[in-house]
Formats: sequence, C-alpha cells, structure tokens
Amino acid sequence: MAAQRVEVDGGILEGGGQILRVSTALSCLLGLPLRVQKIRAGRSSPGLRPQHLSGLEMVRDLCEGRLEGGEIGSTEITFTPGKIKGGTHTADTKTAGSVCLLMQVSMPCVLFAASPSQLYLKGGTNAEMAPQIDYTVMVFKPIVEKFGFTFACDIKMRGYYPKGGGEVVIRMSPVKQLNAINITDRGTVTKIYGRTFVAGVLPLKIAKDMAAAAVRCIRKEIRDLYVNVQPVQEPKDQAFGNGNGIIIIAETSTGCMFAGSALGKRGVYADRVGIEAAEMLLSNLRHGGAVDEYMQDQLIIFMALASGVSRIKTGPITLHTQTAIYFAEQLTKAKFTINKSEDEDDSSKETYIIECQGIGMTNPNL
Repeated sequence: MAAQRVEVDGGILEGGGQILRVSTALSCLLGLPLRVQKIRAGRSSPGLRPQHLSGLEMVRDLCEGRLEGGEIGSTEITFTPGKIKGGTHTADTKTAGSVCLLMQVSMPCVLFAASPSQLYLKGGTNAEMAPQIDYTVMVFKPIVEKFGFTFACDIKMRGYYPKGGGEVVIRMSPVKQLNAINITDRGTVTKIYGRTFVAGVLPLKIAKDMAAAAVRCIRKEIRDLYVNVQPVQEPKDQAFGNGNGIIIIAETSTGCMFAGSALGKRGVYADRVGIEAAEMLLSNLRHGGAVDEYMQDQLIIFMALASGVSRIKTGPITLHTQTAIYFAEQLTKAKFTINKSEDEDDSSKETYIIECQGIGMTNPNL
C-alpha cells in the first residue's frame, strides 16, 4: 500500500527554506510522498530560489524520486521519494546560494543510502544568512559526528556573494543507525581561536584589522586566555571573487564548541566586522548552554532519527529550532520536550534542555 502523502505548510513558524530542507530530507528517508505549499511565504521573495531548487534536485537524484513544481519562484512542490542509492551527485546553485544549506538537506539522506556518496556542492561557501563553510568544518563536523558517523569536507574553491563560484566535495559512507547524543556538560572555556580571511583584490590589512578588533573585544570579557585569531590571504587559485570574513571558536574542557562569525560588506569597516563576530561568540558563551544558537536547529533532524534519548543544553530556543522540531515531530513521530535547565549555575540565565526520544531509524541496506 502506498504511503499517504504528507501535506506541509511552508508559510508557518520560520516560514523559510528550512521547512523545505527538513521536510524533503525526512520524506526521502522515510519514503513519504510530500507536498509543500506556500514555500518561503515568510520571505520578501517567496518561492524557490536557486539554492533550494538545486538541493531538491539533488535529493530527488539521490533516491531516484520524482519532483513536480521544481522551478525558480515555484511556491508548491510535490516530491515522491524512491530508494536512496548514494553514489556521486552534483548540486550547483549557479549563484552565491549556500553550499552549507545544500549539505543540510542531503547529509541525513546519504547516511541511510545503499552505498557511499560523493557530493559536489557548488555556490557560495561564505554566504549571508547561512553557516560559513568554516563553521561547518570547525564546529558542526566534530559535534554532529558524535551521532556515530564521519564525513570528509574538501574545500576546492571558496566563493563569495554575489558571484558564488565555490565548490566543496563531501564524502561519506552510510551507517546502520545513529547513536543518541548527550551534550549538556558545558565545562570551562579552555581555548579561543579563529581565522579572518580576505580573498581576491582585498588587502591583508583588512584581515589583520578584523582579527585585532575581535581580540580586543573578547579580552574585555575573557582576560585569562590567549586568543589566537590568524589573518589569512586566501590563495588566488582557491578563491573565486572578492570576499572577507571572520570566524572565532571557543572550545571547552568537555569538548563543547561555540562560534561567532561575520562577513564583510561594502562600506562596513573591518573592525566592525571583527567586533560583530566577537560579540556573537560572547553572547553564545554567556547563556550557559553547551551548543551555540546555530548548532541547535542543525542537530534536530539527527536527534529525531537516532536510537534512544538525546539531550542538548542550549541558550534561548531560536525560531529555526522551533520550526525544525515542529516538522521533525510531524513527519517522524519523534517526541521532543523543552525544559528550563534546573542546574544552579543556570538559574539566572535563559538556559534550556532539549530532549528527544528518537525513532531509531535503521538503514535497510546494511
């Protein structure tokens, strides 16, 4: 008997591309036909943008599924998944659309494929309104691998707004199932490090100014740690176009990781960019959680699929996280609860425990 089609309203809660990514990935994994209406209704330019469409097309190809309504500007799609094969696939936004968002929709799927996968993701590596590729490699990767899988991320070419032109290759092998995680013990911050970069025609001085401003800002609050932020000129043959930005990471005694990042824009002073990233990192450290605000929502789909009970401690719950939980519960029957942390150290802060009883998805191919 064919599975009943799931109807998704793409305009509720966060009302953006994340609803599409979570729903499509889970549709692919669970073999559920899907219709998404009012796609990105909460955005100033509703409907599919190039990065959303290329992500959908890659998931369609991964599982030899069917996609209807797949064109730029479309506000409704229907997706009928097939069997997840793995293999080599390419998604090219042909814009500065984020390669990291392409990864978000495809990674859960290839974990449960029949064979190893190589994904060639093309677009922006350091794009606004999305994780920078540096965050993905330096923070997301070590944390998400706690679920019991590994992946390689090879940055072939960096690409920036407005041209894109970046390329990243993701290699990963399927797993039998995902383990539950427990990231609730924050520990103490033991090191702070990062990189500022310039690419194209931009001078190294910009990277140095970003680094110096970020270090000064952090030192006002954290005086007893050496802050190592390295300015880098991206090699000409590894960066397409002009761009600049910064990522700063704090690591703790228990292996927790937090980040602050920012991208340079025309007309914005370099030290302002550095300070923006530093302030983001500091605000993530103040709330007492064990993951930062950008990791929260990215862990939800894996928690839903894992075997057993996963727990993460976090600061204020973002709308992205509420949205991911809502659709993960709708499609998977995983059960999430959010409670204020009862730890004495957190009593004066907005610190929460997100708990999930996962569905224990197993790979039928292994």
